[in-house]
Amino acid sequence: MPGTPTGKNIEKGTKSSTATPTAPRRRQARGERRISQLLAAAAGVFCRTGYAAASTNAIAREAGVSPGTLYQYFPNKEAIAIELGGQLLQRAHEAHGQAFRPENLRRPLPELLDAVLDPVIAFNCENPAFWALMHGTGVPGIAQEHEELHEGLLTRIDAVLRDFCPGATAHERTHTSNMILGIFKSSLDLILAHEGDERAAYTAELKTVLLRYLEPMITTTPPH
Repeated sequence: MPGTPTGKNIEKGTKSSTATPTAPRRRQARGERRISQLLAAAAGVFCRTGYAAASTNAIAREAGVSPGTLYQYFPNKEAIAIELGGQLLQRAHEAHGQAFRPENLRRPLPELLDAVLDPVIAFNCENPAFWALMHGTGVPGIAQEHEELHEGLLTRIDAVLRDFCPGATAHERTHTSNMILGIFKSSLDLILAHEGDERAAYTAELKTVLLRYLEPMITTTPPH
């Protein structure tokens, strides 16, 4: 009958209907790969030049794409920094969670320092753009999240001190927590500036400094 689809037409229609949804998925996957490529390029540029001196042209060049391609995904440098900073902050939270696992906090102080410091240092060494963004000037949109990360670290350190130094007052623990984090951040500058044996040596020195600073304060064994 006129207008009645043939078996061949029905078969074609079936193939077309099943194939159509794959195209948006492929486009989405290509888009995600391109975004990852641009963010990786931005991380390299931010590390070398700092955020303020970086440009979208430099990021596009680093990624091996045209500026026009970059602008299809990000309207400006600020948007790139916000996306990259958000992803790095999430990874930083995960690294801190791994460092301050309950089983780590039951270890003697030297082992505790290894268990807490190693994953946090490893994260910063593997993601140098995190340090460049979190401590750079003029970086938009992530200051509050960075402050929350900082406060979260202080809270975790304070909780450890409560167990190891039960006689310390809240005021004393606050001072000690700030000193620990300050020592760590200052040392991290040296650690990130070196590689190989020199990096390992500075990491060992950081642990020695913190061990000697904290040992006189310890008045109890780790809780079980």
